[in-house]
Amino acid sequence: MNRTNLSQLAVLAAVAQCASFRGAARELGIAPSAVSHAVASLEARLGVRLLARSTRSVAPTEEGARLLERLRPALSEIDLALETAVETRDRPAGNLRLSVPRTAAHLVLTPRLAAFTAAYPEIVLEVVIEDRFTDVVEGGFDAGVRLGESLQRDMIAARIGPNIRGALVGAPSYFATMPKPRHPRDLADHRCIRFRFSSGILYRWEFEKDGEEIEIAAQGPLILDEDHLIAQAAIDGAGLAFVFEDYVKAPLADGRLIRVLEDWCPAFDGFFVYYPSRRQMRPALRAFVDFFKVSG
Repeated sequence: MNRTNLSQLAVLAAVAQCASFRGAARELGIAPSAVSHAVASLEARLGVRLLARSTRSVAPTEEGARLLERLRPALSEIDLALETAVETRDRPAGNLRLSVPRTAAHLVLTPRLAAFTAAYPEIVLEVVIEDRFTDVVEGGFDAGVRLGESLQRDMIAARIGPNIRGALVGAPSYFATMPKPRHPRDLADHRCIRFRFSSGILYRWEFEKDGEEIEIAAQGPLILDEDHLIAQAAIDGAGLAFVFEDYVKAPLADGRLIRVLEDWCPAFDGFFVYYPSRRQMRPALRAFVDFFKVSG
């Protein structure tokens, strides 16, 4: 393969990832006209339409998607080789792209991001917030972060957060008119503030005690997709909230919230960073894992 083919394929991959010619031009640091010319020349040489253009977006055609699927591992290996070659004094460098759920970003990454960027100034860390489980290879990510119970078996994983625990809470004003539940089944008589995932699925509240596991399809007049908003709604007396306890430590400590069914909320494994076992670990990813990982 000649150098022209390689550069044109790299441009094609950038356009597909950005879903935009202009976005790819910014990413690559070249003119939009150069991006268009490179893709058009590649399509002309192959005699195949690789990208479907519209006034609003750009997406791979069926033929383009097949080519990119075969191409992505090779380009990743080239990126790895280049980034390894340019490292100096054992300092990891280059771009690192992660798929991270919102909760992990808030509870695990955010408190230490400034320290990480100070420790590794040559790494450009991009955190993409996605609550759904993502195929990191297909999505063009170096790695992902998820709860340990959600990990696929063919992934290598390293723990980056402590055990976490759910907390069922309500405001004193709410319990002034409603009895405290003594069992998860009592929640059928309560106003519950529910959480909807970005996939559209409503979270079913999960409880466990002495080996007994119960899932509750909570009901209530309020559905939100952000834990901070759910916690605030509970503080304001809108109903019961079931969130990770780290979101409500302060209002529990100062009495704005009261915890119930605590014995039904055991701790469980926290968040892990995961990546494909078949992929060689890039130095930047190794630095991230070593910086955030915890023992146990």
